[in-house]
Amino acid sequence: MALEVGTAAPDFSLPDQSKNPVSLADLRGSKTVIAFMPFAFSGVCTGEVCELRDKVAQLESLDANVIVITADSSFANARWAESEGIEYPVLSDYWPHGETAKAYDTFNEALGCADRTTYILDNDGIIRSALTSQDLGSARNYSDYVSALEAI
Repeated sequence: MALEVGTAAPDFSLPDQSKNPVSLADLRGSKTVIAFMPFAFSGVCTGEVCELRDKVAQLESLDANVIVITADSSFANARWAESEGIEYPVLSDYWPHGETAKAYDTFNEALGCADRTTYILDNDGIIRSALTSQDLGSARNYSDYVSALEAI
């Protein structure tokens, strides 16, 4: 279950693939796409991060930052980002394991990973849309990101 639309997104500070800290506060002033991914290097997740990579310019033209969060280590995320040519932040929610995903009500305790959930935030960090997939094996629909950003 996702957090309620219209509420403030929980703040966080997590290391990106280069181990630089990124916080939600750093992203204020622009819309933000926060895409939780279950596992680096898995087929569906790789397809989704590559689609975001290929369309990041469109999202940026809608005044949006793009970040991905996994419960994988910064080392795994760095290798994944490098292998796929990802330049936007891929954040590690590794330790304490899944705490940010838990704060966003998208942590799957049974599998030890985030569920496939995307939050679209406005310039002030308010949740304007929560997009989920039907299961971990199903990708989210990219056009839903664009529609949600255009509606803000």
